[in-house]
Amino acid sequence: MIAEPDFGSHEVEAAFLAFEPGAREGLLSLRRLVFDVAGRTDGVGRVEEALRWGQPAYLTPETGAGSTIRLGAPKGGGFALYVHCRTTLIAEFRAAHGDRFALEGSRAVRFREGEAVDEAAVGALVGRALTYHLR
Repeated sequence: MIAEPDFGSHEVEAAFLAFEPGAREGLLSLRRLVFDVAGRTDGVGRVEEALRWGQPAYLTPETGAGSTIRLGAPKGGGFALYVHCRTTLIAEFRAAHGDRFALEGSRAVRFREGEAVDEAAVGALVGRALTYHLR
């Protein structure tokens, strides 16, 4: 893993601080994973961290290679990684991993507080999201 990057803005940092501690820990691990995968994936370019719909979001503004990734805490608890619901990303993830992960429709992978993120599987999803428009 790479060192944790500075937050994209004070607003993004405040959004992370607003999450419940258990969810925040998981979301920060997903954040590190996004930057780690971006740094070792060809074609991604710089990743911009911003707020979208009040949630931390990760975009590829220079290359346009990726579909937006968002991080959030669902109302039912835990934490989640969201992708655009009109992509095939979650369907492909489901095909590769079956019912091993808690999925929300075509838009999210959900985790329980304290659950370790499978960096290989979720990292592959992140990599596909960050290069979605290069297919």
